[in-house]
Amino acid sequence: MSVHKEISQHSNKQHQRVKTFAQLDMTREQYIEEAVSLCKEGKPFTVEKINEVTKRINELARQGIVPTRKVVTPEMVQEYVNRLK
Repeated sequence: MSVHKEISQHSNKQHQRVKTFAQLDMTREQYIEEAVSLCKEGKPFTVEKINEVTKRINELARQGIVPTRKVVTPEMVQEYVNRLK
């Protein structure tokens, strides 16, 4: 295989990884906003969906080029909401 093809394939894989990361990160942020909104209203909320996406992001990050994300706890959401007040 030519060097040019190898570089192109590598570049395409990295681009796809970054694109996938961006989609997952946006989904994660939406789930965080949902949890924050529910918490602000005093309603029960869960961080399960947030952390499912976080797990996928961190698996992708192990392949390189994209950053990891922290697992979110209910306490973290509550602390954030308290700081907003």
